[in-house]
Amino acid sequence: MAFTQPPLPFPMDALESHGMKAETFEYHYGKHHKAYVDNLNKLTEGTELANKPLEEVIQISFKDSSKTGIFNNAAQVWNHTFFWNCLKPSGGGQPTGELGSKIEKDFGSFDKFKEEFSNAAATQFGSGWAWLVDDNGTLKVTKTPNAENPLVHGQKALLTLDVWEHAYYIDFRNARPAFIKNFLDNLVNWDFAAEQYTKA
Repeated sequence: MAFTQPPLPFPMDALESHGMKAETFEYHYGKHHKAYVDNLNKLTEGTELANKPLEEVIQISFKDSSKTGIFNNAAQVWNHTFFWNCLKPSGGGQPTGELGSKIEKDFGSFDKFKEEFSNAAATQFGSGWAWLVDDNGTLKVTKTPNAENPLVHGQKALLTLDVWEHAYYIDFRNARPAFIKNFLDNLVNWDFAAEQYTKA
């Protein structure tokens, strides 16, 4: 059974008025994400990993240095699918309900969370990701290099921002901080993050 690329949860031009052009998604989703899916299928074809769930492939390949190529592609398939769901038209703002309360409790305030998340995203050297995670009942901000993600550290991902250069160069050129601010102010899908938080 081949790994597949889930559809974007919104039309490619849905975020045009919120700072991200359709061209960004044509490249980022249509080429980068698709390439990870295609490469993963080539690398796992005919192996015992081909029929395993994506999360399991990530865990197995992370622990085996001979499977670095599989890990990089499998994790990037998962990371990108997760990231698309963290975006929505007219997103941003502040979370409410259980997640909003937990953020205020664990970070001290929502503004403190924004500060920590923005700093993690801005200071991830080179390619990588900034995350809001549930780490054994405590919310934390983390950052990971390249394809690495919270799954391999026993954490539950709630929210992520892709800070690979191709994620923002069409829209923001080299201004990563502007990309981060736009994400938090206009694009964050807090409903998705809340769903992840309440999942068993």
